[in-house]
Amino acid sequence: MRIQAQREAEPARIGVFDRIRAALSRRPLAVDALLYLGCACYALVMATTDKHFGYRVWGAFAVAGYGLALVHTCWLLLTPNARPSRRRSRWVGVGAIGVVGMLAPMVTLLVRREASGGDWTDVERLWNAQPEVWVIERSADTLLHTGSPYLDIAALDRAPHVHDYTPYGPVMALFGLPRALLGGSPVTDVLTDARVVFALVAVGCVVAALRLLRVPSVPIRGAQLAAVFPLTALTWATAGPDLAIVGLIVLAVALAATDRPVSAALVCAFVTSAKLIAAPAAVVAGFVVTSRLGGRALARFAVVFVGVTALVTVPVYLVNPGAFVEHVLLFPAGLGEVASPAASPLPGRLIASTGPVGTVIALLLLIAAGLAVLLWLIRRPPRTAADAALRIAVGLAAFTLLTTATRFGYLVYVSVLLGAVLVFRNRTSAPLGAEGPGSGHHGDPISSTSS
Repeated sequence: MRIQAQREAEPARIGVFDRIRAALSRRPLAVDALLYLGCACYALVMATTDKHFGYRVWGAFAVAGYGLALVHTCWLLLTPNARPSRRRSRWVGVGAIGVVGMLAPMVTLLVRREASGGDWTDVERLWNAQPEVWVIERSADTLLHTGSPYLDIAALDRAPHVHDYTPYGPVMALFGLPRALLGGSPVTDVLTDARVVFALVAVGCVVAALRLLRVPSVPIRGAQLAAVFPLTALTWATAGPDLAIVGLIVLAVALAATDRPVSAALVCAFVTSAKLIAAPAAVVAGFVVTSRLGGRALARFAVVFVGVTALVTVPVYLVNPGAFVEHVLLFPAGLGEVASPAASPLPGRLIASTGPVGTVIALLLLIAAGLAVLLWLIRRPPRTAADAALRIAVGLAAFTLLTTATRFGYLVYVSVLLGAVLVFRNRTSAPLGAEGPGSGHHGDPISSTSS
């Protein structure tokens, strides 16, 4: 009876998602126009009001990029009966945003950084790169000289500053190694800027995931959400580590969904050892491996994940245990010698700001959200990359919104992963290299769309 009830409920769930998809697909150009208009307004606000120089530069370029996409979309709306051509492709607008709203501001900030400096200052109007860029580059240099990417806060001959902290796992320092090893001249400093490394890693991971899953074409709505949405475009030009991390998450779920548990575990260990926010992705990837290949495959996944994580973390910890704990654990939790600046006005932070009772309520809400996602994973284990990306997106959205110390920019994980859901739903039924009995498609009822 229970199975029959679930089967009877399935059409209703499918119907809801189909109605949403149909509503968005009925007039795709109108949706595009509204999307680009909203993005242009957001960029305009950033260009005219934000205190960070890099954000204002991005905003100025992005207004033009989204504006061009909006004008092109309006032209398509006003000439519905014109002869089809490449100029009438909706990808023209996406391309305009990519070139004008992402590449152009990034190159401008890269060149200006070398021409005028501005690193290691509290004056935001001088920042050509967000602090995480130069902190990660510094951590690579520190790793080469001391064996640890973390400054010994207790050994400083001055009061510690927020920029002395490197609140990442030891693997994050690897993204700064090109500059530490090859930098030194204006040209090499531009080419080895950590933002360039982040962008290359992110793009490489996405391309690899698409090939693994044999995605025949990328739905434009997925590209809009994952690639040219303001959260992604702004991060691309001014910072970038979160794009590299989410790119590795996308690759990890693609590996898990194509029955490569060892490779998936390697990537999960690498990305979790770079930034702890990626830990939920490792849990979801483990569920994918289990649902497709069974318990023995999960055991291999777990052994590799734990072993590689320990291999890259323990040696760094042993170099200076106090510095590791201060940077990686205490500072992000707000318990370090300097308070973490992560305090975006999201629900968890706002609730906690009301006092001790509010803090308890926010933590209880976060725990409840985590348990709800875990129950979802247990009752409907993910079997495909789209299933996994959806669950990770929901989990990270709950974490970002409900934790007491977070950044608005972490929502880039959510937008990219939701875009990945749309893209991964547009794949062929037999992924490249799929082995094993569990390669069937049993995902959540979110249909793909080419719109």
